[in-house]
Amino acid sequence: MALPINDIELAWSSLRDSADTSGWRSISIATVGSCSLRAGRSFPDKSEALLAGFTSSTVPAAEKLPEGQGFTVARVDPTGDGMTWLALTRNPHGSLELFAAMAADVVTAMGHESGADEQRLLRIFLGRIRAWQEFMRKGAQALSPEAEIGLIGELTLLQAIIDAGVAQALAIESWVGPLDGIQDFELGTGALEVKATLSATGFPTKIGSLEQLDDSTRQPLFVAGARLRQTDSGRSLPEFVEAIRLAIKGEAEAERLLSERLLAAGYFDAHADRYPRRFALAGIRVFEVGDDFPRLTSGTVPTGIMRAMYEIDLDKTTGDNVSAEEALKKLGAI
Repeated sequence: MALPINDIELAWSSLRDSADTSGWRSISIATVGSCSLRAGRSFPDKSEALLAGFTSSTVPAAEKLPEGQGFTVARVDPTGDGMTWLALTRNPHGSLELFAAMAADVVTAMGHESGADEQRLLRIFLGRIRAWQEFMRKGAQALSPEAEIGLIGELTLLQAIIDAGVAQALAIESWVGPLDGIQDFELGTGALEVKATLSATGFPTKIGSLEQLDDSTRQPLFVAGARLRQTDSGRSLPEFVEAIRLAIKGEAEAERLLSERLLAAGYFDAHADRYPRRFALAGIRVFEVGDDFPRLTSGTVPTGIMRAMYEIDLDKTTGDNVSAEEALKKLGAI
């Protein structure tokens, strides 16, 4: 079930001139299972909102609800019917165009799983909004050329992890880089950090913090370097995305997680035509981070240094180059 943005905007428009001075006015736009979805406005500020009502599911009072630069999510009681209602509401400074796209996307994501139980629909509602929260926090713009390369590297490793036999939903759930995880993947007892480059000589790698190559919390820790080359015969970023989608097609939980992770990573399907470059994978090298690996951590830098960003050359690192499968076995993932 895909709901055109225009339908939601039309519902909001029809409510704009209500004579109400306070409270909620809303129009039903969809029913997904036992969940009711309504386009609404709160008065007197007339803020646009998407209302989701659940008959039997509740949100714990201690759970922090998503809040972005252009929206808020709050518990509301628009009808006094005893249902649990959540309102996704546009902030006055938020873009109406972007908010409408967000609302339509949330409704569509829920509609894809209309047969799911209500608790799952609630998770989809909040999970999709949290993905938008990350997307907006990162600027809600097309990815930079550097970020485009980085995402292709992470998708390449995600595909390798799935191909090695890790359950699809588990593999995608382990991809925590888009959620600002310290490393890109948290698998088994350890983690895997992904770096990608277009460099033909050397493998310059930016390390963003003292924590990124610190294995004191999760062990073992691996760094995977994906070397790409730009070529007319390669695949564009949208084609890398589509390949993963095809690989997991029919697995509802994996599809949901991938959709959320891609958005949180800054990839929005509406921006697909902004990624015309094509790339081929020239090779992958995987290193275990050990005592001889070139790195800075909070335990090795002089006292007083609180944070640092630095660059290393993966081609000059010592240690064995292992396969992705070997790394996953040591991580306990397969």
